[in-house]
Amino acid sequence: MDTLSYKTLSVNKATAEKGWVVVDATDVVLGRLASEVAKIIRGKHKPTFTPNSDTGDNVVVINADKIKLTGQKWSQKKYISHSGHPGGQKIRTARELKERSASLVIEHSVRGMLPKNRLGRQLLKNLFVYDGAEHPHTAQQPKEVKF
Repeated sequence: MDTLSYKTLSVNKATAEKGWVVVDATDVVLGRLASEVAKIIRGKHKPTFTPNSDTGDNVVVINADKIKLTGQKWSQKKYISHSGHPGGQKIRTARELKERSASLVIEHSVRGMLPKNRLGRQLLKNLFVYDGAEHPHTAQQPKEVKF
């Protein structure tokens, strides 16, 4: 066996085979959904995973308004933001954030599971979250994934 015949694949943006995946968030726990979505966006489910490049799939999450949180997290989980000005701290509960837009809750939790650098910000652009069951990405023929 010739050991020189084995080459380590290093996939970059030009050679990555990116697909489309649709995920239904109906009655799925938020953290479990976010960890699986982050894994697909990052590309860790593929044998050609490269940690320093965008090799993952585009993910469409539908029915974000039917997401589930366990325990008392709808009233106890806090989302804290700051405008940068004195007295500019805002604290919202998960219920308030869901009433504003249910997609924000999923986007926030997936963002926390991606790398905290420019690659993570680029990977977040591969996530599309919609409150209802309809989405405009049917032309990409996404595959449905169940958790």
